[in-house]
Amino acid sequence: MFSKGQLVFALLFFVAFVIAISWAYIKDKKGNSFFFKGTYKILLFVVFVFFALFGVVKIKHHFFP
Repeated sequence: MFSKGQLVFALLFFVAFVIAISWAYIKDKKGNSFFFKGTYKILLFVVFVFFALFGVVKIKHHFFP
């Protein structure tokens, strides 16, 4: 499906992308902790809403096919 060159390029691109993102995150880590305090609460809320909606849909399909 993909040539060997395309797979090598994809792998190298992925590795370079992960390194660049990691470097940028580490560089901004100090500023992020100051400006974005308490963002874990928002993340937990979003995860909770996702699972709640998933549960509602599963229950709906179980009882009302």
